Amino acid sequence: MQFNQIISQQQVKHHLKELVQKNRLSHALLFLGKEGCGALPVAIAFAQYILCEKVNWSKKNAASLFAETESEPEIINLEDSCGQCPSCQKVSQLIHPDLHFSYPALKKDSRHDRVLSTDFITEWREFIQQFPYNNVSDWLNYLKDNSRSKIENAANKQGNITVFECDDISYKLSLKAFESSYKILIMWMPEFLGKEGNKLLKLIEEPPADTLFILVAEDEQAILPTILSRTQLIKIPSFTNAEIKESLIERYNLSSEKAEQIATISEGNFREAIQILANPEEDMQSQVRDWLNLILNNNVSSQLKWIEEISKLGREKQKLFLKYFIHLLEQAIRACYLHEENISIIPEKERDFAFRINKLCGMEAQEEIMKELDKAIYHIERNAHPKMLFHSLTIRFYHIIKDNSLILVN
Repeated sequence: MQFNQIISQQQVKHHLKELVQKNRLSHALLFLGKEGCGALPVAIAFAQYILCEKVNWSKKNAASLFAETESEPEIINLEDSCGQCPSCQKVSQLIHPDLHFSYPALKKDSRHDRVLSTDFITEWREFIQQFPYNNVSDWLNYLKDNSRSKIENAANKQGNITVFECDDISYKLSLKAFESSYKILIMWMPEFLGKEGNKLLKLIEEPPADTLFILVAEDEQAILPTILSRTQLIKIPSFTNAEIKESLIERYNLSSEKAEQIATISEGNFREAIQILANPEEDMQSQVRDWLNLILNNNVSSQLKWIEEISKLGREKQKLFLKYFIHLLEQAIRACYLHEENISIIPEKERDFAFRINKLCGMEAQEEIMKELDKAIYHIERNAHPKMLFHSLTIRFYHIIKDNSLILVN
């Protein structure tokens, strides 16, 4: 994977290349960014840049990657890995012998406690090749559905980075590099590393010569402070709506209007943008309309049936549905302020919904509904029971719309 294949992140790419060229790279980096920002693809592209034979960071060109001398290194102005040399070819297939990966994995059965990332390396390569912007839930679900080794009771298994994995990392990095001048370990989601991660502290602080750790994380608070303090922070910002829009037009040949609409809903999360693309909005808008009609008619038996169906969708689709509902409400509020000659900036399909919701309830009620939807998304992310959650929302929305009651017991 080359830098030019990564969506946007120009500042980050420039900063990383500058760290290498000016000999200012730490032995351990923390790539920190929210879901869907592309932190993992950036890490893989950076690894390819360092391992590329054309970039050739041998000691004749620079004393070291890690600022171990005071001499000024020769600056090599290659902006990207070549993508053609054997090293680049191997990294692009995730099979380079000096590039190692560590990530949450699942215990196969109760008899085997020794869980290693390398047990699932084939699945990992397939997963990353398909879509490197996916999240950890996608990865664990992919493992449960596609693992070559049968995982006992897979549905109830939780991902983990184990003490055995830490031992395996220490062993792999103690070996000499096979083909390159450098060894690189990319650890994805170090949040899944418990106290056993303290076994890696000395290795991170005093690694073998020419060894680079790259931790790729979403939640800084969930990482062991002892590990956090030993890393150089590289912040990966979320995408702007304009960047997602441009990428959707370029990669998926969408119209400008459609791409802008998806970019607005996804809020900087490229993974979510692709999820929206895969789930037709007409279906989601129809679901919103059905839900509101059932709420207004107070048809309890039909409400329960609808709740049963939405509960089967899974967490990610439920979150997507609620975010789309919020987007529709935002369009309704926007429509209140737009003059008639400017109303066309709202897509026609959403314009009709905006007019209807504005007749149904006022702006204050809409804002209250959006607050409830935001809270519901928060609870879904923390494994709230979906039937209870949607049932609660149904009751709340009835009182907000029908009774104009905005103060509810939480």
